[in-house]
Amino acid sequence: MILAPDLSVYPDQPGIYLYRDAKGKILYVGKARSIRKRLASYFSAGEKHPKTEAMLFEAVAIDTVVANTESEALALENAFIKKHRPRYNILLRDDKTYPYIKVTTGEEWPRAHVTRRLQRDGHSYFGPFLPARTCRGAMKIITRLFQIRTCRIEIDGKLPRPCLYYDMHACLAPCVSGLTTREAYGEAVRDVVLFLQGKNDELASRLEEKMLGAAETENYEMAAAYRDCLKTIQELQQKQIVQRLSGEDVDVFGDFLDGGNLSVALLVVRGGTVLDTREFFWERIGEVDAAELWPALLGQYYDSTSFIPKEIHLPAEVETEALEDLETWLSERRGSRVTLRTPLRGASFERSRIARDNARQNHIRRFKKAREAGEKATLALAKALDLDRRPSRIECFDISHFQGALTYASCVVFIDGEAAPGEYRVFKLDLPAPDDFASLSEAVHRRYRRVKDENGPLPDLLLIDGGKGQLSAALSSLDRLGLEIPAASLAKREELVFLPGRSAPVVLPRRHAGLKLLQRARDEAHRFGIKHHRKSLAKTLTESTLLSIPGVGPRTVRRLLSHFGSVETVFAASVQELEKVAGKAASRRVTEFAESQSQKA
Repeated sequence: MILAPDLSVYPDQPGIYLYRDAKGKILYVGKARSIRKRLASYFSAGEKHPKTEAMLFEAVAIDTVVANTESEALALENAFIKKHRPRYNILLRDDKTYPYIKVTTGEEWPRAHVTRRLQRDGHSYFGPFLPARTCRGAMKIITRLFQIRTCRIEIDGKLPRPCLYYDMHACLAPCVSGLTTREAYGEAVRDVVLFLQGKNDELASRLEEKMLGAAETENYEMAAAYRDCLKTIQELQQKQIVQRLSGEDVDVFGDFLDGGNLSVALLVVRGGTVLDTREFFWERIGEVDAAELWPALLGQYYDSTSFIPKEIHLPAEVETEALEDLETWLSERRGSRVTLRTPLRGASFERSRIARDNARQNHIRRFKKAREAGEKATLALAKALDLDRRPSRIECFDISHFQGALTYASCVVFIDGEAAPGEYRVFKLDLPAPDDFASLSEAVHRRYRRVKDENGPLPDLLLIDGGKGQLSAALSSLDRLGLEIPAASLAKREELVFLPGRSAPVVLPRRHAGLKLLQRARDEAHRFGIKHHRKSLAKTLTESTLLSIPGVGPRTVRRLLSHFGSVETVFAASVQELEKVAGKAASRRVTEFAESQSQKA
């Protein structure tokens, strides 16, 4: 666990900061205009996101890398995230290397082929294609309609005869002298590039000119080939949706969050036409601030793609300050200005709505199994406990303490059978003596008094970890608030379910879907409560150990723990190492105290 560091030792410059655990593994990579000011926000007072609290609890050290500009810091952040995959960063889960079509325009006789490696080699890359079958389909069109080569042989025109691809009308055979000309082959390559760029209007007009020209010279076989190409291109155009007269290039993002699971859809618009769609998913991500999600997602996505459009449309409004560095970085990579905006009206807004609809449908398809399992479990639970309605929202309480001290009550939320970490809450309780009943009563009262005051959602089922006594304590708090919420308790040993007004417990089969859901909620509440309890206990024990050293104050303790990570590491450090952090006097006192403790042991 990391305590508030001495911020004066951190740079007031742009760059990235790295939170590391006790093994040196990177937990989180962040970017900042001022590293010092950004780190200060982590240790300021106020409620933090559960993910941030968990990360700070695991972290023991902070490293930094200084950059010259904010856009350089963004590039560093993307590189570190891509390499180290920190668990607390928002990561593109579906980050396979997608296929591209490479047209070797740097060669005398260009060829087209599929590749998964992007290189700065003077050739042209188009993609990425997702799913991969769209890449294979595009390659079929290229060979069938435009007939440029896909082989790797050296072209010198000296081969005696062409291969089978020529007979199949899938290659113009530049390898054999006299079968094609440099001009004709160059025209075919230009048509392929237009096709892959999505500029089908220009391509169609070129094909029509070639068809008419071939017919005028009575080259009817070639005219028929151009006619078939033109027909295919026109059919492709008719299948496209959301066309715009302006013919711009833009990426349109949509998102859908439900049950703690997030789906993001991307419409790839080129030349005013949607050419491709992509989808990304995050399981159990919970509520994420838009100012955190979109810079992280876009930075990683455009760091691994070859083409950056002039405009990028987002589904949610994000503060301008959060996007400034990203816009600068994208503009530098593109070589011209890139704009990030959220359309509020007109055709762009309608297209954003379609992206949202795609995200929702993708979410339904991806998380259908989990949702159906959750609905099945809640329906089974409603039947087993004789509830009036399906318990879509379940809130579960658990109490944890250490020998009567440091008492915490945890409250976790499950929606449709899935955990919703963004809605978890923890309550610190100050009681004169250990009392689980009183602790539960206070925690339930505090929780639902606030929910009542703020008109928040009430649970369809309140679950208490314990037996009859714990359930009665929770119900007494609800009575004082004038609330009627269906409630139950789950006793650990025999997994018995107690209900209000029933003397005998409900015994559910071990494999009952409803019982398994109650057990998951109970175990999650216990885990969440223990996490905060251990965090507080570790802080108390750490501070009490170092603060018990005469002449060593809280500021020195924070500085030592920030640098060394733990009390054990502080005591194991040499005098010279301690002096660099805390000075000679404090170092001498820490060393003497450590020696005295080892002698007692």
